Amino acid sequence: MLKKIISGGQTGADRAALDVAIKFNIEHGGWIPKGRRTEEGPLPSKYQLDEMDTNDYRQRTKQNIIDSHGTVIISRGNLTGGSKLTQSFAKVVGKPNCYIDLLNTDEFEASIILKSFILENGIKILNVAGPRMSHNPGIYMDVKIILEILLYLLFLNKHKDQIFKEYIPSDPVKEDFPQTLEEAIELLYDDLPLKTRTLIARFERNDIHVLYFTLMEYIRRRVGFDTKNQTLFKTCAIQMKDDRCTIEDVVMHILKRFKQYLEKNHLIRMVK
Repeated sequence: MLKKIISGGQTGADRAALDVAIKFNIEHGGWIPKGRRTEEGPLPSKYQLDEMDTNDYRQRTKQNIIDSHGTVIISRGNLTGGSKLTQSFAKVVGKPNCYIDLLNTDEFEASIILKSFILENGIKILNVAGPRMSHNPGIYMDVKIILEILLYLLFLNKHKDQIFKEYIPSDPVKEDFPQTLEEAIELLYDDLPLKTRTLIARFERNDIHVLYFTLMEYIRRRVGFDTKNQTLFKTCAIQMKDDRCTIEDVVMHILKRFKQYLEKNHLIRMVK
Protein backbone atom coordinates (compact mmCIF):
# COMPACT_ATOMS: atom_id res chain seq x y z
CA MET A 1 0.00 0.00 0.00
CA LEU A 2 1.23 3.49 -0.85
CA LYS A 3 2.84 5.08 2.22
CA LYS A 4 4.83 8.05 0.92
CA ILE A 5 4.98 10.39 -2.08
CA ILE A 6 8.21 12.13 -3.07
CA SER A 7 9.26 14.51 -5.82
CA GLY A 8 11.91 17.09 -6.67
CA GLY A 9 9.80 20.05 -5.54
CA GLN A 10 9.76 21.84 -8.91
CA THR A 11 6.64 23.72 -10.03
CA GLY A 12 4.08 21.72 -12.00
CA ALA A 13 3.96 17.93 -11.65
CA ASP A 14 6.36 17.78 -8.69
CA ARG A 15 4.45 20.35 -6.66
CA ALA A 16 1.05 18.79 -7.39
CA ALA A 17 2.27 15.47 -5.98
CA LEU A 18 3.45 17.12 -2.76
CA ASP A 19 0.21 19.10 -2.37
CA VAL A 20 -1.91 15.95 -2.72
CA ALA A 21 0.24 14.17 -0.12
CA ILE A 22 -0.16 17.07 2.32
CA LYS A 23 -3.90 17.27 1.69
CA PHE A 24 -4.40 13.59 2.52
CA ASN A 25 -1.92 13.45 5.44
CA ILE A 26 0.34 11.12 3.46
CA GLU A 27 4.03 11.29 4.31
CA HIS A 28 5.92 13.29 1.70
CA GLY A 29 9.52 14.20 0.94
CA GLY A 30 12.26 13.94 -1.64
CA TRP A 31 15.46 15.72 -2.57
CA ILE A 32 15.78 19.26 -3.91
CA PRO A 33 18.83 21.19 -5.20
CA LYS A 34 20.87 23.32 -2.80
CA GLY A 35 19.03 26.48 -1.78
CA ARG A 36 15.68 24.68 -2.28
CA ARG A 37 15.94 25.83 -5.88
CA THR A 38 12.86 25.95 -8.14
CA GLU A 39 12.00 28.06 -11.17
CA GLU A 40 9.91 30.44 -9.05
CA GLY A 41 12.41 30.76 -6.20
CA PRO A 42 13.13 28.78 -3.01
CA LEU A 43 10.61 26.05 -2.20
CA PRO A 44 8.40 27.05 0.78
CA SER A 45 9.30 25.46 4.11
CA LYS A 46 5.98 23.59 4.43
CA TYR A 47 7.34 21.08 1.91
CA GLN A 48 9.54 18.66 3.85
CA LEU A 49 12.25 18.01 1.27
CA ASP A 50 15.96 17.48 1.92
CA GLU A 51 18.55 19.73 0.28
CA MET A 52 21.32 18.31 -1.84
CA ASP A 53 24.83 19.72 -1.42
CA THR A 54 24.73 20.75 -5.08
CA ASN A 55 22.37 22.93 -7.12
CA ASP A 56 22.42 20.43 -10.00
CA TYR A 57 18.87 19.28 -10.79
CA ARG A 58 20.17 16.01 -12.24
CA GLN A 59 21.60 14.83 -8.92
CA ARG A 60 18.33 15.31 -7.05
CA THR A 61 16.50 13.54 -9.88
CA LYS A 62 18.74 10.50 -9.53
CA GLN A 63 18.55 10.46 -5.72
CA ASN A 64 14.74 10.55 -5.74
CA ILE A 65 14.70 7.55 -8.08
CA ILE A 66 17.10 5.66 -5.81
CA ASP A 67 15.09 6.46 -2.65
CA SER A 68 11.74 5.37 -4.11
CA HIS A 69 10.28 1.98 -5.01
CA GLY A 70 9.14 3.28 -8.39
CA THR A 71 8.75 6.44 -10.48
CA VAL A 72 5.78 7.71 -12.47
CA ILE A 73 6.33 10.37 -15.12
CA ILE A 74 3.21 12.25 -16.21
CA SER A 75 3.50 14.46 -19.28
CA ARG A 76 2.28 15.01 -22.85
CA GLY A 77 3.94 13.66 -25.97
CA ASN A 78 7.58 12.65 -26.32
CA LEU A 79 9.62 13.13 -23.17
CA THR A 80 12.19 15.92 -23.17
CA GLY A 81 14.55 17.59 -20.71
CA GLY A 82 14.30 16.54 -17.08
CA SER A 83 11.43 14.11 -17.69
CA LYS A 84 13.46 12.22 -20.30
CA LEU A 85 16.45 12.21 -17.96
CA THR A 86 14.26 10.79 -15.18
CA GLN A 87 13.18 7.88 -17.36
CA SER A 88 16.79 7.20 -18.40
CA PHE A 89 18.05 7.28 -14.80
CA ALA A 90 15.28 4.90 -13.68
CA LYS A 91 16.29 2.38 -16.34
CA VAL A 92 19.99 2.65 -15.43
CA VAL A 93 19.29 2.25 -11.71
CA GLY A 94 16.91 -0.64 -12.42
CA LYS A 95 13.89 0.82 -10.64
CA PRO A 96 10.31 0.38 -11.96
CA ASN A 97 9.09 3.35 -13.97
CA CYS A 98 5.83 4.22 -15.67
CA TYR A 99 5.28 6.93 -18.28
CA ILE A 100 1.74 8.24 -18.68
CA ASP A 101 1.19 10.26 -21.86
CA LEU A 102 -1.80 12.55 -21.40
CA LEU A 103 -2.05 13.08 -25.14
CA ASN A 104 -3.38 9.53 -25.38
CA THR A 105 -4.81 8.97 -21.90
CA ASP A 106 -7.47 10.82 -19.88
CA GLU A 107 -7.15 11.41 -16.14
CA PHE A 108 -9.32 8.47 -15.06
CA GLU A 109 -7.53 5.98 -17.30
CA ALA A 110 -4.20 7.40 -16.10
CA SER A 111 -5.24 6.75 -12.50
CA ILE A 112 -6.12 3.14 -13.31
CA ILE A 113 -2.75 2.65 -15.01
CA LEU A 114 -0.96 4.17 -12.03
CA LYS A 115 -2.91 2.03 -9.56
CA SER A 116 -1.89 -1.13 -11.44
CA PHE A 117 1.74 0.05 -11.54
CA ILE A 118 1.76 0.59 -7.77
CA LEU A 119 0.09 -2.71 -6.88
CA GLU A 120 2.04 -4.84 -9.36
CA ASN A 121 5.39 -3.47 -8.16
CA GLY A 122 4.56 -3.28 -4.45
CA ILE A 123 5.35 0.42 -4.37
CA LYS A 124 5.22 2.05 -0.95
CA ILE A 125 7.31 5.12 -1.81
CA LEU A 126 6.24 6.68 -5.11
CA ASN A 127 8.41 9.21 -6.93
CA VAL A 128 6.35 11.58 -9.11
CA ALA A 129 7.95 13.48 -11.98
CA GLY A 130 6.89 15.53 -14.98
CA PRO A 131 7.24 18.96 -16.60
CA ARG A 132 7.44 22.23 -14.73
CA MET A 133 4.68 24.85 -14.96
CA SER A 134 6.53 27.06 -17.46
CA HIS A 135 6.77 24.13 -19.88
CA ASN A 136 3.21 22.89 -19.33
CA PRO A 137 0.87 25.29 -17.49
CA GLY A 138 -1.91 22.70 -17.09
CA ILE A 139 0.21 19.88 -15.69
CA TYR A 140 -0.28 20.85 -12.03
CA MET A 141 -4.03 20.29 -12.13
CA ASP A 142 -3.68 17.20 -14.34
CA VAL A 143 -1.37 15.48 -11.86
CA LYS A 144 -3.45 16.60 -8.89
CA ILE A 145 -6.62 15.09 -10.39
CA ILE A 146 -4.85 11.84 -11.34
CA LEU A 147 -3.39 11.33 -7.87
CA GLU A 148 -6.66 12.11 -6.10
CA ILE A 149 -8.53 9.62 -8.30
CA LEU A 150 -5.73 7.13 -7.60
CA LEU A 151 -6.21 7.50 -3.86
CA TYR A 152 -9.94 7.01 -4.28
CA LEU A 153 -9.36 3.82 -6.28
CA LEU A 154 -6.95 2.54 -3.63
CA PHE A 155 -9.53 3.47 -0.99
CA LEU A 156 -12.22 1.46 -2.80
CA ASN A 157 -9.82 -1.45 -3.08
CA LYS A 158 -9.37 -1.48 0.70
CA HIS A 159 -12.73 -0.20 1.99
CA LYS A 160 -15.56 -1.62 -0.11
CA ASP A 161 -18.27 -0.46 2.27
CA GLN A 162 -18.82 3.13 3.32
CA ILE A 163 -18.22 2.82 7.04
CA PHE A 164 -20.35 5.83 7.95
CA LYS A 165 -23.17 5.29 5.47
CA GLU A 166 -25.75 4.37 8.10
CA TYR A 167 -24.67 7.25 10.36
CA ILE A 168 -24.92 10.13 7.87
CA PRO A 169 -28.16 12.18 7.87
CA SER A 170 -30.19 11.67 4.71
CA ASP A 171 -32.91 14.24 5.42
CA PRO A 172 -33.35 17.17 3.00
CA VAL A 173 -30.79 19.90 3.65
CA LYS A 174 -32.09 23.15 5.11
CA GLU A 175 -30.59 26.25 3.57
CA ASP A 176 -29.03 27.54 6.78
CA PHE A 177 -25.63 27.48 5.15
CA PRO A 178 -22.59 28.58 7.19
CA GLN A 179 -20.60 31.66 6.22
CA THR A 180 -17.43 30.93 8.21
CA LEU A 181 -15.33 27.89 9.08
CA GLU A 182 -16.44 28.12 12.71
CA GLU A 183 -20.11 28.11 11.68
CA ALA A 184 -19.48 25.11 9.42
CA ILE A 185 -17.91 23.17 12.30
CA GLU A 186 -20.82 23.97 14.62
CA LEU A 187 -23.34 22.98 11.96
CA LEU A 188 -21.65 19.61 11.37
CA TYR A 189 -21.44 19.00 15.11
CA ASP A 190 -25.17 19.63 15.55
CA ASP A 191 -26.12 17.72 12.39
CA LEU A 192 -24.14 14.51 12.81
CA PRO A 193 -25.22 11.86 15.34
CA LEU A 194 -23.08 11.08 18.38
CA LYS A 195 -21.81 7.78 16.97
CA THR A 196 -20.49 9.46 13.82
CA ARG A 197 -18.78 12.23 15.79
CA THR A 198 -17.16 9.65 18.05
CA LEU A 199 -15.90 7.63 15.08
CA ILE A 200 -14.44 10.75 13.44
CA ALA A 201 -12.73 11.86 16.65
CA ARG A 202 -11.11 8.45 17.15
CA PHE A 203 -10.03 7.95 13.54
CA GLU A 204 -6.29 7.89 12.82
CA ARG A 205 -5.14 11.11 11.14
CA ASN A 206 -3.14 9.16 8.57
CA ASP A 207 -6.41 7.59 7.42
CA ILE A 208 -8.05 10.96 6.71
CA HIS A 209 -8.69 9.78 3.14
CA VAL A 210 -11.21 7.24 4.46
CA LEU A 211 -13.18 10.00 6.19
CA TYR A 212 -12.84 12.28 3.16
CA PHE A 213 -14.12 9.87 0.54
CA THR A 214 -16.93 8.74 2.83
CA LEU A 215 -18.09 12.17 3.99
CA MET A 216 -17.13 14.42 1.06
CA GLU A 217 -20.52 14.51 -0.66
CA TYR A 218 -22.38 14.96 2.63
CA ILE A 219 -20.18 17.90 3.73
CA ARG A 220 -20.26 19.46 0.27
CA ARG A 221 -24.06 19.33 0.25
CA ARG A 222 -24.55 20.32 3.88
CA VAL A 223 -22.44 23.50 3.79
CA GLY A 224 -24.05 24.62 0.55
CA PHE A 225 -21.27 24.14 -1.97
CA ASP A 226 -23.73 22.45 -4.32
CA THR A 227 -25.65 25.73 -4.39
CA LYS A 228 -22.49 27.84 -4.67
CA ASN A 229 -21.92 29.05 -1.12
CA GLN A 230 -19.15 31.38 -2.29
CA THR A 231 -18.83 33.21 1.02
CA LEU A 232 -17.70 30.10 2.90
CA PHE A 233 -15.50 29.00 -0.01
CA LYS A 234 -13.69 32.35 -0.19
CA THR A 235 -13.28 32.53 3.60
CA CYS A 236 -11.67 29.08 3.72
CA ALA A 237 -9.52 29.73 0.63
CA ILE A 238 -8.06 32.81 2.33
CA GLN A 239 -7.28 30.79 5.46
CA MET A 240 -5.65 28.09 3.33
CA LYS A 241 -3.55 30.69 1.47
CA ASP A 242 -4.11 28.77 -1.74
CA ASP A 243 -5.42 30.61 -4.80
CA ARG A 244 -5.62 27.32 -6.74
CA CYS A 245 -7.82 25.46 -4.25
CA THR A 246 -10.97 23.69 -5.39
CA ILE A 247 -14.24 22.98 -3.60
CA GLU A 248 -12.88 19.50 -2.83
CA ASP A 249 -9.78 21.05 -1.23
CA VAL A 250 -11.98 23.26 0.95
CA VAL A 251 -14.09 20.26 1.97
CA MET A 252 -10.90 18.55 3.17
CA HIS A 253 -9.91 21.73 5.03
CA ILE A 254 -13.28 21.79 6.81
CA LEU A 255 -13.06 18.07 7.59
CA LYS A 256 -9.57 18.36 9.09
CA ARG A 257 -10.58 21.31 11.26
CA PHE A 258 -13.78 19.52 12.30
CA LYS A 259 -11.78 16.45 13.32
CA GLN A 260 -9.34 18.60 15.30
CA TYR A 261 -12.28 20.26 17.03
CA LEU A 262 -13.78 16.88 17.93
CA GLU A 263 -10.47 15.53 19.21
CA LYS A 264 -10.13 18.54 21.50
CA ASN A 265 -13.71 19.24 22.56
CA HIS A 266 -15.92 16.23 21.89
CA LEU A 267 -15.36 14.47 25.21
CA ILE A 268 -15.77 17.70 27.16
CA ARG A 269 -19.10 18.49 25.48
CA MET A 270 -20.32 14.93 26.06
CA VAL A 271 -19.61 15.24 29.80
CA LYS A 272 -21.41 18.57 30.01
